[in-house]
Amino acid sequence: MKAVHTSVLPEEVMQYLAPPSGGGFGVDATLGEGGHAARFLERFPSFRLAGVDADKEILNRARERLVSYGGRIRFFNCWAGEFFSSYPSDLPKPDRILFDLGISLFHYEVSRRGFSFRQDEFLDMRLDASRGKTAAELIAGLTEKELADLIYKNAEERYSRRIAAAIKRQGPVTTTGALAGIVAASVPAAYRRGPIHPATRTFQAIRMAVNDEAEKLPVMLESALGVLKTGGRMGVISFHSGEDRLVKNFFRSRSRDYLPAGEAPINRGGSVCTVRILTRKPVTAGEEERVSNPPSRSAKFRAVEKINETGVIS
Repeated sequence: MKAVHTSVLPEEVMQYLAPPSGGGFGVDATLGEGGHAARFLERFPSFRLAGVDADKEILNRARERLVSYGGRIRFFNCWAGEFFSSYPSDLPKPDRILFDLGISLFHYEVSRRGFSFRQDEFLDMRLDASRGKTAAELIAGLTEKELADLIYKNAEERYSRRIAAAIKRQGPVTTTGALAGIVAASVPAAYRRGPIHPATRTFQAIRMAVNDEAEKLPVMLESALGVLKTGGRMGVISFHSGEDRLVKNFFRSRSRDYLPAGEAPINRGGSVCTVRILTRKPVTAGEEERVSNPPSRSAKFRAVEKINETGVIS
């Protein structure tokens, strides 16, 4: 199997999430093709992992890639939120948890599920192809206003209303080529000549809606934090401002009013502060990585350390 995806921020992830004493247990909650997992397992020979992914096909690719690590990694085919909310009783509490919220090049270039407008494919966009509505079905079922709101909310597309009107005016849209063409024709000529394809944000917004990404993220982070061992660390890589904002706000809400070391980690409202923020600003790729791996240009990494179990002091 030839891996097509290069994981972003590999050294930065190692810096913040290196396991304690090189051992312990971790969860790669969005395994993809296993790039980050391979680096963990290679660098820390006593470290063990659970690899989680909703996409059965890409999980099998990761299984092939990581076969040499044998029993040090176990694979789970489900959404991360489901995994953490029903955490397997035979697994230890993780010392480290990683989320990489990006879409693999496998999905864009190999899956044939309509994630990219570079090839003309059916508009599916489901990460778990066994359930849920396809992108074509989602678009068909929305009103013009609902579609415009979705495109603006998920991707901050300034021409969302023009785009939605054009899509609905064309009737059923079932292929990536048709959708990309409609979007390009509906925006001003100057926008079409911009640094990215004019359909990029629309495709992002629809993909996020198909997979409920924005809705799942806070719940997923909450359930993961509940499972994480006290003293353990969790990191999240996001790729656009909306996701990064959700991650930042979630971490801040669990660390608000945290007192200096040596004082009780309780905020003034009586709730136990759960985390210590390790990255006051998001960590981004250096120039060398930006050149060698272009997707890293939009990547932002945030990490926290769990200092208490969740809950409220009575």
